[in-house]
Amino acid sequence: MTASRHAPSTLQGAYATCESITRSEARNFFYGIRLLPPAQRSALCAVYALARRIDDIGDGDLPAAEKSRALAAVRAALRTPPDPADPVLTAVADAAHRYPIPMGAFDELVDGVERDIRMDTAGLTYQSFEDMVTYCRCVAGSVGRLCLGVFGSRPHPEAGRYADALGIALQQTNILRDIREDLLNGRVYLPREDLDRFGAELAVDEFGALVDPTGGLAELIRFSAARARDWYADGLRLIPLLDRRSAACAGAMAGIYRRLLEDIAADPPSVYRARRSLSGWQKAAVAARALSGLGPRPGNGTP
Repeated sequence: MTASRHAPSTLQGAYATCESITRSEARNFFYGIRLLPPAQRSALCAVYALARRIDDIGDGDLPAAEKSRALAAVRAALRTPPDPADPVLTAVADAAHRYPIPMGAFDELVDGVERDIRMDTAGLTYQSFEDMVTYCRCVAGSVGRLCLGVFGSRPHPEAGRYADALGIALQQTNILRDIREDLLNGRVYLPREDLDRFGAELAVDEFGALVDPTGGLAELIRFSAARARDWYADGLRLIPLLDRRSAACAGAMAGIYRRLLEDIAADPPSVYRARRSLSGWQKAAVAARALSGLGPRPGNGTP
């Protein structure tokens, strides 16, 4: 695993590096992460920085064989004491000592990224919604469970499942937002059965915009958004189990993505030409509502 060129020699520096990565790369998540107390914020930034490293391997420009070797190196590094020259691994190892972080969830994230590589090299597709959910559970449900390890919660037998469901809901939103970008990169995450059901074929015009001559793709997006709402409703059952600051963090993350989902559902063609996103003030408003306790709740249809 490549160490940072500016590897810090102290634990404090390692956490600072992770927070810098999160601040610059987590355009949506950091609005929630910054609502946490300092110790939890540092731990969650460490988790995010390693998750980002894994994602970047899958989305980078390396040949597939080199990506696979890099992912294998991540797996190996998680099973040995951290390289002190690697700030991300150093911070993650310390965070895992301080909080009950389920480190095996990083392996699941690697599993999901390996699926992306198979999509690139072998044309892997998802035939059913259940197939897609399995992928979402690897790449996003895992992150939900990692976050729960930092948050902590009141004892509840379903807490882990709620965190998993919330991550899967966020990933379904990502898939709808990124249909065009993924297609241009040779990836299709929408299930084949859903494409067939709505008579939608994914293609772009000479300008790189998605085409939808029958309106089937727009209908599929609205259907998929309605299905994702059910996953949000289930996952948001986690919020009452968390302390106030953790609930605010999770509520802000979920609220930003759920607001994005509603915007896409209201105007599906908006994702045909560009990636849809919220403005900075919209994200800040969602975070402020979450901190005030007015963020999303189970069964609450208002983002």
